[in-house]
Amino acid sequence: MVDIKEKKLIKSWEFTTSSLSWGGGAGWTGQPVIVKWPDKVKKIMNIKEKFKNKKDFVEVIYGSLDGKIYFFDLESGELSRKPISIKNPIKGSVSIDPRGYPLLYVGQGIPETGKIGYRIFNLINGKLLYFINGIDSIAFRKWGAFDGSALINRNTDTFILGGENGLFYFVKLNTNFDINKGTIKINPKLIKYRYKIKNNNFQGIENSVAAYRNVAYFADNGGSIQAIDLTTLSPIWALEKSDDIDATITLEIDNGIPYLYSGTEVDKQGKNGMSIIRKLNGLNGKIVWKKEYRCLSVKGKHPINGGMFATNVIGKKEIKNIVIFTLARYKNFNSSLMVALDKKTGKEIWRWEMKNYSWSSPVDIYSKNGKAYIIQCDSKGYMYLIKGKTGKIVDKIDLKFNIESSPAVYTNYAVIATRGDKIYCVKIT
Repeated sequence: MVDIKEKKLIKSWEFTTSSLSWGGGAGWTGQPVIVKWPDKVKKIMNIKEKFKNKKDFVEVIYGSLDGKIYFFDLESGELSRKPISIKNPIKGSVSIDPRGYPLLYVGQGIPETGKIGYRIFNLINGKLLYFINGIDSIAFRKWGAFDGSALINRNTDTFILGGENGLFYFVKLNTNFDINKGTIKINPKLIKYRYKIKNNNFQGIENSVAAYRNVAYFADNGGSIQAIDLTTLSPIWALEKSDDIDATITLEIDNGIPYLYSGTEVDKQGKNGMSIIRKLNGLNGKIVWKKEYRCLSVKGKHPINGGMFATNVIGKKEIKNIVIFTLARYKNFNSSLMVALDKKTGKEIWRWEMKNYSWSSPVDIYSKNGKAYIIQCDSKGYMYLIKGKTGKIVDKIDLKFNIESSPAVYTNYAVIATRGDKIYCVKIT
């Protein structure tokens, strides 16, 4: 819950990162983690003493295009510990262990130096514990990036992950955490799932995996969506190709049935095509409803695609009947569309035709009285505060540079990075 009274966005602090070949700050998807550590765990980590002793210390963890993972005190913006450097641009989002264990999971976006792959770090001392090499001889695709986030199961000590090499990973961590000794060890056992879908030669998985009970869901660069039984690592169903799906599938349970929401880019279609939004029955893959919106892309040596890059919002509380999507390059190359659709029918409830395009995912927040607001950022560097029920803009703040990454919100603070080598904290009042 957020205590929203004035409906204003106010810059609280900013931080300037360094820069590599892709710059600094963060790009797509680039969402931070915001965490309040258990007191006992906080005491054994390499956090600065002043923050170990701070009663309400909340830490922001942000992976940057400059190849570093930064740690901040949410309130002040001061570095809370020494950054971890992987010396390669990080495009995706970091994950932490939901058990409160001092483990950090991070994928690499670009191979600037050394190997490309996925890493797990010990947050007691900042040391690397495990590395998955993205260049794998069994993979159909020889590209080793990981933009998706790991999905960790606290009950089974496992995590699942999709790679841009087209492999799906199931990892048993075998974690041994001794909080009294201040040590943590893992002994991962890795299982890989390789697949091919008829007429689809694009196996790369750029989105984060969704899951319900024993079933995992992911989409790939060819636009196929799959359901996998995690107990057998075998496919349950798969949709045929459409167009590139990079945005993460979202999932909602209704009367015991998992429903999935997903949308495509305009990539394989060329310069002009349809971004396809679908609601699926997660048990069988059947389409409940489908919407299509015409979007634009630039092809060539440096392609810039339109369509859906942003993960959608499944509404709650006063907007529990709607799902909200943001589509890039709708109608015009530099514009976007934010659209709220009825969950049951797909009918439009409201729309906002944005002046600037956006790859950034919207984030839903709720006031103490149940009112819904959406935070949406765009390519010109604006962050907007929007009424979730109507789509009306109530405030905006100019952060100067393209925002491809997605904000994370903790109480009244939203943290976001730009392509202008900056990380910002914005207070919602």
